[in-house]
Amino acid sequence: MNPQDAPVILAWARSPVAPVGGALRELAAHELGAPVLQALLARAGLPARAVDAVVLGNALGAGGNPARMLALAAGLPERCAAHSVDTQCCSGLDSVALAAGLLMSGQASIVVAGGAEAWSRAPIRQTRPRHADELPVTYDRPAFAPDPARDPDLLQSAADHALAHGITRAVQEAHAIHSHALALAHRDRLAQEIVPMAGLDHDAYPRALNPARVARMPVVAEAAGAVDAHARQRHALSTPAISPKADGAALVLLATPQACARLGLQPRARWIASASLGHAPETPLVAAALAAQQVLERAAAALQRPCLTAPELQAVELHDAFAVQALAFAETLGLPLQQLNTGGGGLARGHPIGASGAVALVRMLSDLHRTPAAHRPALGLAAIAGAGGIGAACLVQAL
Repeated sequence: MNPQDAPVILAWARSPVAPVGGALRELAAHELGAPVLQALLARAGLPARAVDAVVLGNALGAGGNPARMLALAAGLPERCAAHSVDTQCCSGLDSVALAAGLLMSGQASIVVAGGAEAWSRAPIRQTRPRHADELPVTYDRPAFAPDPARDPDLLQSAADHALAHGITRAVQEAHAIHSHALALAHRDRLAQEIVPMAGLDHDAYPRALNPARVARMPVVAEAAGAVDAHARQRHALSTPAISPKADGAALVLLATPQACARLGLQPRARWIASASLGHAPETPLVAAALAAQQVLERAAAALQRPCLTAPELQAVELHDAFAVQALAFAETLGLPLQQLNTGGGGLARGHPIGASGAVALVRMLSDLHRTPAAHRPALGLAAIAGAGGIGAACLVQAL
């Protein structure tokens, strides 16, 4: 496809992200998303009646159609199509890619897409008894692989990866401290993409971390296997090195170039390429880098370039569920850490599962548009990995 015919992005916005039980605890997913959607339309100067479809990622709603709830709550026309997507952590970014597909296939002209997760309001999950003499069993997370041996606890998997690749607890914690420091330093910059709600106009979690205190925080996961206790402790995961459970929403407004010309809309970015793929479920955090590599190859082809590498990009945003993931991602892509998550990442923000990929995209788009004119046309990448060994990534160009 000619890049000039690719879907374009008109606007982006997100809610604040707050830890579970915090300022957003009383809001359902559609209540988190509706003000963000309305802000998108206002920023683009577009009436609600122009939207053809909503594609929404949501991982913890346990059924229903959150996208339809959002469309109606935000005042979109009743004829508006609504598609809900659950690829767990990848849901928000996969939803935007699917929205781009709707536009490219001619099924829609203007689409709102992203993710919303009200983890604080998530239903209590139980398995239904198979026999009359059994009781329901409450569970926190579903299975992500049919073979239990291939479905490790995600914290355990991250700790195993840290040990296998020599990433120490001290290095992980130093990265987390830096992530929080970046988020605090750029709070005013981040506020420009945030739609205030529930009395909150900034991400609630970032804080100044004392290295000495962080070093005393408890270990939450150690590598398994026949290794000595010292090695397990040295490469363990502690609380600061993990993105906390959170509530939040993030959306983007996409359109075809033809719709922009017809309605007099001003595109702000062009959708160049996306990728969604699978990897070994034992090491899901690796899938983000694999998806990023694939999207770089696809983008190079779309832009008619011999190759494209991560260090050449003007903005790279990864939702880092773990510090070890960010460190591994940067190493795999040959990306200097200072180019990754320049406003702080998921470690400093939190993890509203179904929305996290869309939050990363909104962050990247905001940073991309601050690129000096001398470095235009600017390119940016967003990526995320999900439980079960899946990854998603996209690449866009600022206009």
